[in-house]
Amino acid sequence: MICVNELTAQKCHSRAILEPLAILVSPYAPHIAEELWEKLGHSGSISEIPFPKFEAKYLVESSKEYPISFNGKMRFTMELPLDLSKEEIESAVMANEKTQQQLQGREPKKVIVVPGKIVNIVG
Repeated sequence: MICVNELTAQKCHSRAILEPLAILVSPYAPHIAEELWEKLGHSGSISEIPFPKFEAKYLVESSKEYPISFNGKMRFTMELPLDLSKEEIESAVMANEKTQQQLQGREPKKVIVVPGKIVNIVG
C-alpha cells in the first residue's frame, strides 16, 4: 500500500514500474493482479510470468533522516549521508539554522550523537 500511495502521488503511468509491481503482488492478491495484468494489455495469465530479478544495489541506503532532539523532545529532522562520523554529524547539525533558532544563542551542555539513529542536544 505504501508503494501504491507513493506511485499515485507521483501520478506514475510507467509500464516499466507497473508491470513488475503487478507481478510482485500476484502471489498475495492473484485476482486483482490478473485484472491489472489484463488492463496493462496482456492476454496471458500473470501467474506464468517470471518474477523480476533481485538487485541488491536498490536496497543500499546512502542517507538517513536523523531526528534532531532538544532535551529529549524531537523538534525537526535532517537528512544526512550515512558515511559521516560523529564529529561531522555534530558539526552539520550545529551549523543548521533550525538548531540555532532552538538554542537562541545559548551554548549546549552536551550533544549526543548516535550515528544512524538520533542526535540529542542537551542544554
